[in-house]
Amino acid sequence: MSAAPQYLSFVAWLSLAAGLLCAAVVLGDLLRGRRQPMWIMNLVWPLTMLYAGPLGLWLYWRAGRAAPHAAMHHGDGHHHHHAHAAARQRPLWQTVALATTHCGSGCTLGDLLAESLMAVAPLSLFGQRVFGGWLLDYVAALVFGIAFQYFTIQPMRKLSPGAGLRAALKADLASLSAWQVGMYGWMAVALFGLFTPALPKSGPLFWFMMQLAMLAGFATAYPVNRWLIRAGVKEAM
Repeated sequence: MSAAPQYLSFVAWLSLAAGLLCAAVVLGDLLRGRRQPMWIMNLVWPLTMLYAGPLGLWLYWRAGRAAPHAAMHHGDGHHHHHAHAAARQRPLWQTVALATTHCGSGCTLGDLLAESLMAVAPLSLFGQRVFGGWLLDYVAALVFGIAFQYFTIQPMRKLSPGAGLRAALKADLASLSAWQVGMYGWMAVALFGLFTPALPKSGPLFWFMMQLAMLAGFATAYPVNRWLIRAGVKEAM
């Protein structure tokens, strides 16, 4: 494994900047009155931009952008009715893609926090800090993923808190695990094949690899989400 070529650092900075710019564009759009019918999606979309960049922005404009003031002048019941109606009108691929971004946003937030924590307080597993980081990533992603799913399912189905938590766990455990499989698979290639497990988290290259890992996670979680939606386990977004 050799040192990364200089141009790759430039590509990494460019990709990270594009993700931040796309997140800013979506945040601005939301704040100007395009807030989502389900409030949790106001968090999901900016988080999605951080790794998906222009691809995520295309999906937002194609399938996720809300009508003006859609979530500003009505009660929660209207919000969720509007969300259900919109989901029924979308092609299946868009519905599955939105559900996958919802799953991925919890993973993204968990992984960002876990990897940042690992930078200051490393955890080793089987003698490898990478594996310790992956364990922490999974736990954090699971916590945030289940929380994000809870705030979708519980109000939609009007469940008690306990029943909502059980439904969220059932809906998101498989898809979140599938996401992490794709993410870990790419990071294993990056850290053990292309570069080194000591790739510094303070540099752009590590976070660029994480962006690519998130896209790999999207690819592995997409078919699982499709199955969960068709089986009625997961709500259509």
